[in-house]
This record gives sequence, C-alpha cells and structure tokens, in this order.
Amino acid sequence: MSQKAPLITRDVLAIERTRLANERTFLAYFRTAVVFLSAGFAILEMSALEEIRPLGWFLLCLSPIILAVGIGRLVYIRAHIKKYYQL
Repeated sequence: MSQKAPLITRDVLAIERTRLANERTFLAYFRTAVVFLSAGFAILEMSALEEIRPLGWFLLCLSPIILAVGIGRLVYIRAHIKKYYQL
C-alpha cells in the first residue's frame, strides 16, 4: 500500500493561495453581476434613456447568468482542489 507523503509548508501555502485566488475570482464575477444588475435597473427607471431600454433588459437578464457562471466556477475549482489535495 502506498501512502501519500505529507505536504511540506510550501505546498500547503500554495494550495491556500489557490483557494484564495478562487474566492477572489468569484468575487469579481459577483461584483460584475451586481454592476450589470444596477445598471439595468437604472436604465429602465430613467425616462431620459427610453431609447436604450432593450439594453437595460439585456443587462438585467445577463446579471444572473454571470452570477451562475461564477458560482459554477467556484464550486468546480473548489472540488478539484479537494480532490487532488486532501489536507
């Protein structure tokens, strides 16, 4: 039976940096989704922007898609980190 060698400190820190980078990437997706959502609402609410109402609806519809992609990537990368580096 082959046992895994314990990870050295450098490897543990590299895994932690990868986890933190994954969370930062999700936060960037989240921030983008919030900006698109607020911009879409602003366009729809302002009467001076009547000619670009379709853009407002597009941004409102795109926002949850961006958030779903971000959540999907967060979960996918987190699972791969757990799969290959059990601590």
